[in-house]
Amino acid sequence: MRLRVNGTEHEVDVEDDMPLLWVLRDELGITGPKYGCGIAQCGACTVHVDGVAVRSCQLAAADVDGEVTTIEGLGTPQALHAVQAAWVDHQVAQCGYCQSGQIMQAASLLDLNPEPTDEQIDAAMSGNLCRCGTYPRIRAAIKTAAVKLQGV
Repeated sequence: MRLRVNGTEHEVDVEDDMPLLWVLRDELGITGPKYGCGIAQCGACTVHVDGVAVRSCQLAAADVDGEVTTIEGLGTPQALHAVQAAWVDHQVAQCGYCQSGQIMQAASLLDLNPEPTDEQIDAAMSGNLCRCGTYPRIRAAIKTAAVKLQGV
């Protein structure tokens, strides 16, 4: 099957029902998306398919219809994405395990809603768990990224 990941076309020989997460990690060596729960409840495996956040642990590779973007493809070699930069500015990460999924979910949120309220941020991010409890910093970073993305 053919998958376009982070701007590059890949040909992979895998079973149709193999989760996208395993294709990314085991077949393509893309390790940003993490295995957390395997049942789409923690968000550590979050990637974008055509800009929409999806849980790659529950999406069969054969069902992927569109461009896959992982944390590795979110920014450019010259500059971090606004969400990534805000994460650094707010020192969001502690252990860091969930952060690629958090960032991917936040970037998708801001693409869909450039000026989210605290309640909208909390609702959109509720499926992404952080065992370290950095939720206040996550919310602050999303607000900072929203302002930066609007060019204010």
